[in-house]
Amino acid sequence: MTKLMQTRSLTLARVLVLCAPALALGACAVPPGPPPPPAACDACALAQQAQATANQALSVAQQAMARASAMYQRGLVK
Repeated sequence: MTKLMQTRSLTLARVLVLCAPALALGACAVPPGPPPPPAACDACALAQQAQATANQALSVAQQAMARASAMYQRGLVK
């Protein structure tokens, strides 16, 4: 039983000795800074969405103008 306890304590000691430098470096590491504010990303996404909506509105307006022009042309022929 004593031999088993000695083996465990030696293994634990080896682990602590081998991991001590890594633990020390982890403790001294500079904590990461705060994440950048998401407002910039949100603004870009909103701008892209607004551009897509404007493009769609322009397309609908051009279609309406083409239909109105076609109706006007038909009215002139009569």
